[in-house]
Amino acid sequence: MATTRVDLRRIDLNLLVAFEALVAERGVTRAATRLGVGQSAMSSTLARLRKLLDDPVLVRDGRKLVATPLAESLLEPVRAILLDIEEVLAQRDAFTPATDARTFSILVMSYHLTYTYLHPLLARLDVEAPRVRLHIEPVSDDFAERLARHEIDLLIVPREACPEHRVLPHRVLFSDRYVVAADRDHPEIGDEITYEQFCTLPYLATWSGHQRSPVENQLDLLGVPRNVEVITEFGIASFLLRGTRMITVLHERLANSLVDLANLKLLEPPIEGLRPTTELMVWTKRTDGDAAHRWLRQRLTDLAAELTAAN
Repeated sequence: MATTRVDLRRIDLNLLVAFEALVAERGVTRAATRLGVGQSAMSSTLARLRKLLDDPVLVRDGRKLVATPLAESLLEPVRAILLDIEEVLAQRDAFTPATDARTFSILVMSYHLTYTYLHPLLARLDVEAPRVRLHIEPVSDDFAERLARHEIDLLIVPREACPEHRVLPHRVLFSDRYVVAADRDHPEIGDEITYEQFCTLPYLATWSGHQRSPVENQLDLLGVPRNVEVITEFGIASFLLRGTRMITVLHERLANSLVDLANLKLLEPPIEGLRPTTELMVWTKRTDGDAAHRWLRQRLTDLAAELTAAN
């Protein structure tokens, strides 16, 4: 079968970038916002793409735009091409933390990780890498898609919250046990808490970012009933226990760091099968070989090892 060759001189690389944004975002306005260009400029680019491909690319279906079959079939190959080009252009033989300037975007599942894990790194960067900046955001519902679109550099999440890690470069950072936390002067709890107390005392349930925290999902799967009175973000839960009869479940590392500040009593969970959380660092092939990214990942790995050894 004869293959029609395309004159590459007719193709502007920016057209491929725009094509990926248009098909991924399913709209001119969103694609323009993502690429930082005007809507009229993106409309003109769409017209050029339609002429180049002899295909509408996006067509209206009711109140929304959908990609044509041809555009859908080209999306992943175009992404792969752009990824290969980025890798070629981004290759650097060395990265010097003391002098080089870089900004890294990191999504973190919960603010408590920023406090207990990333904060020590931020303090050290002032000395070790004064021109390196970390842009830290809480995980959003579309974190997997944002990682795939290369809008973020690293994702730090519990293993069970990111099944996509199996097909992406990743590394285990550390594990963290769970403990039951209550006010230090809780009137009904001594040095231990029974299963019946855990199930019947007022319970403070937690969320991580926009999702239920992994421990709540675990407790549900184990069939553990709770007398839920309050639901709050994981990072502030410990500060709401003072002077109440409520209990909650926290990561041990966070709980230990706040035990005096929040006047906490920490207890072994009376629950069989409650597994510790395992935090992963996940990235994409695009940054796998970049020297600066390798440095950051190693720094995070070393820090995790230090924190584990300290506990």
